[in-house]
Amino acid sequence: MTHAFLPHRRSVLTGLAGTAAMAAFAPQAFSQTSARLVVVGGGFGGATAARFLKTYLPNASVTLIEPNAAYHACPFSNLVIAGLRDIEAQRFGYDSLRAAGIEVVAQRAIDVDPARRTVSLEGGGEAVYDKLVLSPGIDIRWGALEGYDEAAAEVMPHAWKAGPQTTLLRQQLEAMEDGGLVVMSAPAAPFRCPPGPYERASLIAHYLKTQKPNAKLLILDAKDVFSKKPLFLEAWAEHYPEHLEWRGAADFGRVVSVDPASMTLSTDFEDIQADVANVIPPQKAGEIAERAGVADETGWCPINGLDFSSPLQKDIHVIGDATIAAPMPKSAFSANLQGKLCAMQIARILSGLEPQATVLANTCYSYVTPDAAVSITGVYGNEGGTPTSKEGAGGLSPEGAPGDVRQAEAAQAEAWFQTITAEVFGG
Repeated sequence: MTHAFLPHRRSVLTGLAGTAAMAAFAPQAFSQTSARLVVVGGGFGGATAARFLKTYLPNASVTLIEPNAAYHACPFSNLVIAGLRDIEAQRFGYDSLRAAGIEVVAQRAIDVDPARRTVSLEGGGEAVYDKLVLSPGIDIRWGALEGYDEAAAEVMPHAWKAGPQTTLLRQQLEAMEDGGLVVMSAPAAPFRCPPGPYERASLIAHYLKTQKPNAKLLILDAKDVFSKKPLFLEAWAEHYPEHLEWRGAADFGRVVSVDPASMTLSTDFEDIQADVANVIPPQKAGEIAERAGVADETGWCPINGLDFSSPLQKDIHVIGDATIAAPMPKSAFSANLQGKLCAMQIARILSGLEPQATVLANTCYSYVTPDAAVSITGVYGNEGGTPTSKEGAGGLSPEGAPGDVRQAEAAQAEAWFQTITAEVFGG
């Protein structure tokens, strides 16, 4: 089993490298336009798009609009929550992008006028674009879960945007007495990082098992099926049988309301009081997407899967977590690859070429213990503009694998994180 799996994974990753190479056409293959290219959002998608736009079109003006001086990465932030990693290890700046000739504007984009092709800035002024790439990530649907608003998040943190919320949840776990109850509420799909709640649950359970052995984690889930479910259930049964309980929708696990004052989460049939509550609420595309007119009634952004252009607004492209790109999941891996391919397609369009069908992929690693991980890989086509899964490509880590396989995947996860952050933000 071990020998069958690891070469397969290497071949998948080799294929992904080939996919990335498709987006690495030499810059001289494109017309050297002086177009004004604006990117909003400095995460894995937006920072990648800005870097590759400047690589492909060095004479173009590339502007990245991002209000934060540094980006806190969501991948690996669950290790911070479990006390296994420092929050500073998640922090990445933009000096490397500036050095590449990209103008980084440290302001918030507050509006988009597609008719005038302008982005309004919170501090006044505006950026004019010929092509706009939006990578706004997610926003919380405040109030979609009864009782959960911005004030509630300071008591029952979601920690679904890395940074202060990550630290807050970590501090609450540290302050909780041994014997306490941690309750996590997991939302219905779609949401950022489908396996994220279950990796987090694994690592919180590890913290409880090793530091507060009389405490317990209860997951209340709005669904019965989730990413890598067989692998997580296997790991939980092996490592955390006394410290983690999962209840799906069929077992009345869907949370319908919360009360921060009493630290209560309510399902259709039960009120549960928590000592620490991690409420992962319903989500939508970042607010600027709605203001730009590229989000539909679902709150997410439809896209042409060929070039990530919005069918709702001309000359605007949307990438990353904000998109409706299923079956491709909302993940850092997806956003990074989408940023590369979107930049390539924009370069083709500005050079008078048609967008080109490509192959996309996603690999997502999840820690189940501090030194063991599982993964899922998908490969996708976009012929005709609709993302579709490539049958027979990708797959899950094997069930029942020996410890060295899980440890190898944890090492692969670390290598992936180091590689992607160096590529996007600079080494």
